[in-house]
Amino acid sequence: MKSTIYLSFFALTATAALSLSCETKKTETVAEGTPPALSLLWESTDSLPTNESVLYDANSGLLYVSVIEGQDPQEKDGKGSIALLTKDGEILNRNWITGLNAPKGMAISEGKLYVTDIDALVEIDLKTAKITQTYPVAGAQFLNDVAAHAGTVYFSDMNTGKVHTLVKDSISMLSEGHTSLNGLAVDADGTLHGLDASGLKKWNTDGTTTLINAQVTDGDGLILLGEGSYLASRWTGEIWFATDSTQTLLLDTKAAQSNTADIGYNAEEKIVYVPTFYKNKVAAYKLNY
Repeated sequence: MKSTIYLSFFALTATAALSLSCETKKTETVAEGTPPALSLLWESTDSLPTNESVLYDANSGLLYVSVIEGQDPQEKDGKGSIALLTKDGEILNRNWITGLNAPKGMAISEGKLYVTDIDALVEIDLKTAKITQTYPVAGAQFLNDVAAHAGTVYFSDMNTGKVHTLVKDSISMLSEGHTSLNGLAVDADGTLHGLDASGLKKWNTDGTTTLINAQVTDGDGLILLGEGSYLASRWTGEIWFATDSTQTLLLDTKAAQSNTADIGYNAEEKIVYVPTFYKNKVAAYKLNY
């Protein structure tokens, strides 16, 4: 989600030109050349106050939802939590994990769930549902999205423009100099991708970055669909389909004042899970692509 420093986000979106501007298993054939589309499947109850991120766990078939439960995404109030849902939107445990502050992005690595919490990365054991470690990050201001690959956990700080890593209990700074850096994702080859004010980018082996799409700017959640295709959300209420040369608006919920924060994805069934932030519910959409 966006910080503003939080209020600056709204000014940014007002001036951006073209930014990131049921459940049954079956085989669907989409005609070649048919544009991608999203169709609503379900919405959860509105009992997930200020939910920021949804993570689908393919191993368990469950959804983890980070719940800020407050108006200020930087307040250390101890009200934050992680909720546990079925992939059909039923809330199994509203308070699966409690005692957090303003939890945001999440990723799973080696049996642990990692979630950013303002200036720390929190480690949760999936089997015991216990917080097993908290990693303070020196100089962190607004830790946001998380991605993981081959034992490395990557996480962004939107205010400082840095990417940090956690490897074998050690925090390091991987990259810096990015403006409004948020969404992160790693492909099967281990290539890190991200969303910031410049657009959709990827990291090269020498530490430099390559801009993939300069129109998909100021994004929030990022999903890698493969074969050079991506989904990117914008907190204000947009989800975009993008390639290196095109971008298509798939969902616009701004008129309903429903946000689209850090989206999750069920790749097997092509379902996109959308945290609606102030609408306090999760919405699921079928991706026809």
